[in-house]
Amino acid sequence: MSAHAGTIDHHHDHTTTTGIPNKKLFMWAFLASDCMFFAALISTHVIYRLHPTPDGPDPKKIFSIELTSFSTFILLMSSLLMALAVSASQKGKVEATRKMILGTIAFGLIFLGCQVYEFSHFVHLGLTLSSSMFGSTFYTLTGTHGVHVAIGVVWLVLTYIRTFKPANEAKAWIIRSIVQFVAFAVAVVSIMVMMLAVTHAGAEHGYSLSSVLHALQTNFITSVSTAAFAVSTALLFVLGRSTGEVDFGEVNAIDVEGMGLYWHFVDIVWIIIFTVVYLLEYL
Repeated sequence: MSAHAGTIDHHHDHTTTTGIPNKKLFMWAFLASDCMFFAALISTHVIYRLHPTPDGPDPKKIFSIELTSFSTFILLMSSLLMALAVSASQKGKVEATRKMILGTIAFGLIFLGCQVYEFSHFVHLGLTLSSSMFGSTFYTLTGTHGVHVAIGVVWLVLTYIRTFKPANEAKAWIIRSIVQFVAFAVAVVSIMVMMLAVTHAGAEHGYSLSSVLHALQTNFITSVSTAAFAVSTALLFVLGRSTGEVDFGEVNAIDVEGMGLYWHFVDIVWIIIFTVVYLLEYL
C-alpha cells in the first residue's frame, strides 16, 4: 500500500531523503520565499491605507468592483482547469492535458486583459504610480501579482508546446516549437490591442456591434492586430492537430504538478489582494 502511494506521489521523479520529489521541494521553497515577498507588499499597502496621505484619492470613486469581481472569478476558474490538467497528466492523457492547459492560458489572459484595462482606466482618472502613496503601493502590489500571472502564462505555453515533442527524436521539432511560441506571442499581443480598442470605443460610443466593428476597422494598428490575431490563431489550430506519438506522458506529471502549485499560489495571493485592497474599501 505504501509503495503504491509512493509511486503516485513521485511520478517517476528522483526523490530526496525527505521522500519529496526534488522539483516539488524546490517549488515549495520558492513559494515560501514568495509568500514573504507578497506579505511585505500587502502589509505596506495596509499600513499606508490606515494612514492615508491628504492628497490621496478615494478608492470607492475609482474602483470598479464589478470588473475586479469578474476577473477574480476568471482566475479562480483557471485554478479548476489547472487542477484538471494535473489530474490528466498523472493519468497519461495528453490530449486532455493540452485542453486544460489551453483553457488555463485563456483564463489567465482574460485576467491580464482586465488588469491592463483597469490600469489604463485608473491612469486616465489620475491615479498613477507617483500621484500618491496609495497609487505607489497599489500599482506595486497588483502589478507584481500581474507579472507573476504573466510568467505563469508563459510557463503554461512552454509546457503546452512541450507536449508536442515527438517520441522519435530524429524528427526536428525545434522550429515547430519556435513557430508555436511566436504564434502564441502574436495572438496575445494582438488580442490585448483589440481589447483596449474595443473597451475605449465602448466607453466613448457605447457597447454595440457597430461601435466594436468601427473600432476594429478605422485604426490601422487595430486592423493589423485583428489580421495578425486571425492568422496566428489559425496557425495554432493547425499546429495543435498533431496526432503522432509524443514524448510526453505520466513521467512528465511532476512538471505539470509543479506548474500547478505555482498557479494555485498566484490565485490564493490574488484572493488576499482582492479582499485587502478592494473589498475592505467598501466596509
